Amino acid sequence: MSAAAPRARRLPVVLRNPAFGRVWAGQLLTQMAGRMVQVGAVWWLVGFAGGGHRGLSSGLFLTVSTLPAVALAPVVARVVARRPHRSVLAGSAGAAGLVAAVTAAWAGAAALPVAVVFAAGPALATCQALFDPCLTTSVPELVDDADIEAATGFELSTQSVAGLAGGLLGPLVVDAAGLAGVVAGCAGAYLLAALLIATARFPLGAPATAPAGTHGPEHPSDAQAPEHAVPAGGPAEGAAARPRPLRRVLAGLPFVRRVLVCFTAANLFTTAVYVVMPLYTRGVLHSTGSTVASLEAALGVGALLGAVTGGRLPGRPTVLGGTCLAAMAVALGLPGLVAGHAVAAGALVVAGWCVGVIGVRFVALFQRTVPAADRPAFFAVMQALLGATFPVSSLLFGALGDHVTARTLCLVQGAGLVPVALALWWLGRRGQDGAPRETAPAVLPRDPAAAPAEDAPAVPAGGVS
Repeated sequence: MSAAAPRARRLPVVLRNPAFGRVWAGQLLTQMAGRMVQVGAVWWLVGFAGGGHRGLSSGLFLTVSTLPAVALAPVVARVVARRPHRSVLAGSAGAAGLVAAVTAAWAGAAALPVAVVFAAGPALATCQALFDPCLTTSVPELVDDADIEAATGFELSTQSVAGLAGGLLGPLVVDAAGLAGVVAGCAGAYLLAALLIATARFPLGAPATAPAGTHGPEHPSDAQAPEHAVPAGGPAEGAAARPRPLRRVLAGLPFVRRVLVCFTAANLFTTAVYVVMPLYTRGVLHSTGSTVASLEAALGVGALLGAVTGGRLPGRPTVLGGTCLAAMAVALGLPGLVAGHAVAAGALVVAGWCVGVIGVRFVALFQRTVPAADRPAFFAVMQALLGATFPVSSLLFGALGDHVTARTLCLVQGAGLVPVALALWWLGRRGQDGAPRETAPAVLPRDPAAAPAEDAPAVPAGGVS
C-alpha cells in the first residue's frame, strides 16, 4: 500500500482524480469551442460578410462578445454562490450547445444574417462568463488542498491549449465549411462537455470557510503558515458563512484588491499583443498571415509552459510576480529594439511563460486566502476586471497604430509594464513590515470592525506556497 501511494501521487491530477479529469475535459471543450466561434466569426466577417466595414464589424463583434463577462459580474456571482457548481457548469455548457446548434441549423438552411451572428456571440459569451469563474471556484471541491496548484496549472494551461487550438482551427474551418461548419462543431463540443460534467462527482463538496465576519489577509504574501491550517471557527461555524455583496468582498481583502488593480493595469499592455503583433508582422516583418499564426502559437506555447511549471517555482507570489512582469516588459519591448521574426517569436514565448506563471501562483493564492463563501463573487469580479481591459486595450493600441510604428508600440507595451512590476514588488515589501516571517502564527485575520491597527500583519489560515 505504501508503494502504491507514491505511484498514485506521481500521476497527473487529471488521471488520479476522475471527477477533476471530467471537468477538465469539459473545460477544454467549451473554451476551445468558444475560441473557434470567436476567431471563426471574425474571419467570416473580414473575409466574407463584412462588406465595406470589415474592420468595424469585426471590432464590434469582439466588443459585444467581451461585454457579458463584465456587465453580468454581479449576476454571475449570485448564480455561482447560490447554485450547485456542477449544475452551473453543466447548465451553462448545455445552454451554449443549444445556442450553437440553433445557429448552425439556421446557417445550414439559409444565408446567415450578420445580426444573428451578433446575437449568438454575446449569448455564447454569457454562458462562458458563467462557466469560467464557476470552474475556478469549484477547484477546492474537486481536489485536495495539496493538489490546488497542480489543478490550477491544468486549468490555466487548458485555456492556453484551447485558445491556441481554437484560434488555429476557426479560420481553417470557415474556409472549408463556412461559419455553419464552425458553429455545428462547437455545438457538439459544448453538449459533450455538458454531459461529461453532469456525470462527474464533486467528492469534497463546498469547503468550510471562516465566519462571514472574517476577512482575507491584507498581506498574504507574508504567510508561512501550514497549508492545512483549520479556520478558528471550525467546519460547523464555517459552513454557516453567507456570501457577501461584491463591494464588501473586495473591501475586506485590501491586499488582494491591490493585486487585482496591478493585474488590471498590466492587462492593458499585455492584451495589446493581439493588436500589435499583426501590425508588427505587416509593417516591420512585411510577412503574411502564417507569420501571425506562428507568433500566436509562440505566445500560447509559452503560456502553456508557464502554467505547467509555475507551481514548482520557489519564492513568494509578489516577488515572483514582480519579477515575471519585469521580464515580460523586456520581452515585449525587445522586438521594438531588434526587428526579426525569431526575436519576436522568442520574446512572445517568454512573455507567455510569465503570464502562465503569474496565473498559477496568484490564482492558487486567491483560492487559499479568499473565504470560500466569497469566492464566487471574487472570481466573477476578477474575470470582469481583467476582461474589461481587452476592448479598451484593443481600441487604444489600434488607434495608436494609425499614428506610430509597430516598433514604437512594442516599446510602449514594455514601458507600461515597468511601473506595474514595481508596484507589485512594493506590495510585497510593504507586507514584510511586522512580525518575523519564520514565527508567524497560523491564525485567521481579525475582523476589520475590531481595532484598526493598520500595521498589524495578518496571516492567512492556509498559508501560501
